[in-house]
Amino acid sequence: MSCFSYPGTYVSGRMKLRLHFVVDPMGWFCISMVLFVWLYNSFIIPKLVLLPHYAEGHIPTTLVVCYYLASLLCVSALFRASTADPGKLAQDPKIPLGERDDWELCNKCNMMRPKRSHHCSRCGHCVRRMDHHCPWINNCVGEDNHWLFLQLCFYTQVLSLYTLVLDFCQYYYFQPLSSVDQAEFAVRHELALLRGSCFMGLIMFGGMSSLFYTQVKGILTDTTTIEKMSHLLEDIGPRRSWQQAMAEVFGTRWKILWFLPFRSRQPLRLNLTSRSHV
Repeated sequence: MSCFSYPGTYVSGRMKLRLHFVVDPMGWFCISMVLFVWLYNSFIIPKLVLLPHYAEGHIPTTLVVCYYLASLLCVSALFRASTADPGKLAQDPKIPLGERDDWELCNKCNMMRPKRSHHCSRCGHCVRRMDHHCPWINNCVGEDNHWLFLQLCFYTQVLSLYTLVLDFCQYYYFQPLSSVDQAEFAVRHELALLRGSCFMGLIMFGGMSSLFYTQVKGILTDTTTIEKMSHLLEDIGPRRSWQQAMAEVFGTRWKILWFLPFRSRQPLRLNLTSRSHV
């Protein structure tokens, strides 16, 4: 497997935007499945539920706008998480003088790396503070895109729950539609299509809820998934508040910005010593 990046324009003096792609057929298949689920529900729910009921005045404009907003934020977080550089180490990294004792040699790529970095066998390089490689975004989850992965988990839960509620309301709450074309394919197969939507919604909501809980717990305890699997949990450092832990991952103390995928992340140094490493 391999990956490559396209450098973009500078957004600040310290960071530049890049598109990061991993050449992995299995990863492409997985992310295609995720996109299919998103496209399916983003078309079926407005087609059968939202737009017809809105046209007949059964639901307010707010419900329609909120659904499309949740869908937009979900796919934006997916695109950003899958194409953002997770923290790939440069071929010839410049080691700060004060951190030389904290760097170590990778026995797979023979490159110096900071502690808590890990070598990804699927991507073929080391990633700073790597949490895990996620095939569903076809990318590693590391220091520079962990915040986007959290946003993806969150907005997928929101969109899936919203979809399940609308599927339920279609049969048990909303008024019957009076002006629909019964000859349309979607209308004739409405029950089957909405059952498929419910099935995918349940799978996505259950899976992402479990993953989101695990990720947040790891952030609050300052432990990556790899460290948990490797049982490297010794040398616990100073405890951080949940605000400090989340602010460090998202790169800002402004909580409203934690929910926005349309921005760049700047490293936020809290001057707290790190602990376990891989």
